[in-house]
Amino acid sequence: LICRGLVSSASRPREDSWLKSLFVRKVDPRKDAHSNLLAKRETSSLYKLQIHNVKPECLDAYNKLCQEVLPKIHEEKHYPCALVGTWNTWYGEQDQAVHLWRYEGGYPALNEVMNKLRQNKEFTEFRKERGNMLLSRKNQLLLEFSFWNEPVPREGPNIYELRSYQLRPGTMIEWGNYWARAIRFRQDNNEAVGGFFSQIGQLYMVHHLWAYKDLQTREDIRNAAWHKPGWDELVYYTVPLIQEMESRIMIPLKISPLQ
Repeated sequence: LICRGLVSSASRPREDSWLKSLFVRKVDPRKDAHSNLLAKRETSSLYKLQIHNVKPECLDAYNKLCQEVLPKIHEEKHYPCALVGTWNTWYGEQDQAVHLWRYEGGYPALNEVMNKLRQNKEFTEFRKERGNMLLSRKNQLLLEFSFWNEPVPREGPNIYELRSYQLRPGTMIEWGNYWARAIRFRQDNNEAVGGFFSQIGQLYMVHHLWAYKDLQTREDIRNAAWHKPGWDELVYYTVPLIQEMESRIMIPLKISPLQ
């Protein structure tokens, strides 16, 4: 009994230490917002991600309407904004449209565009007509991760994957530290389009945008990453930071700069 007690008491600190390693993650203390630490400093771009769930019978009319009106906003020189990409979800939630906008100049640019659009009668009619086609809609304001590619127009045809991660509150810096290293494993095939984190809307959200020739190419590229030394370790450490995750496979509309 005495020996058993000695063995038990000796092993307990090791067990406690092992358990703590699963649930306690140490991050260096910071005296700045994570947006200042993780975002690109050389630009002041703000991004808006719009997700619209469309009535199934209205999707074709919705796409046609968007293709008529959105390019006019994108091409208008007096609007400091640009349409980065516009898609329909192919695999994931069905009858869904996804739009990504860039506001060059941050929040002042966003306010300028919104104020001008309120005076735009064509856009007002567009919003009214579009609203009758929707079941629901939501948006987020995002910043770019400093270590990701900036999304620029590309030729197609491509399919796009939007991988969205709901992180545990307080883990954004840790996520950024790991992915600043992980992104180098995913650059060989030019599949990395952009990486963003939320500022307004659903918080502690991360979005990674990827481009692939087709689903088989996606599978091949993702499998190849596991053969690179270090990728498995980075996945191992980032998975515990995630509360929920979602993958959308998307098809670009004809007007999308990302084809």
